[in-house]
Amino acid sequence: MRTVPFGPGDRLLLYTDGFIEARDRRGGFLDLAARVAAHAGRPLEALVTGLRRDLLRHAHGDLDDDAALVALERLPGRGPGATAVRPPAGGPG
Repeated sequence: MRTVPFGPGDRLLLYTDGFIEARDRRGGFLDLAARVAAHAGRPLEALVTGLRRDLLRHAHGDLDDDAALVALERLPGRGPGATAVRPPAGGPG
């Protein structure tokens, strides 16, 4: 097992195979690493929205598989044991 530090400002992106196996009309895969790099400096919600848009554009709106994406960001000023949940934009809270 390997432990990786997750400090303030760090992000973790989890995704299903639907994101990396989506093909364009010529059979090419989405370059998810390049798309993440293109959106990396954006706020978390904008990053997720941008990646979803890129996926749908790449596959011309025709996904053959489900695609899920979860993005987490450690907020600054939160020490060990602290919990903070920021509700999604437009959601309850």
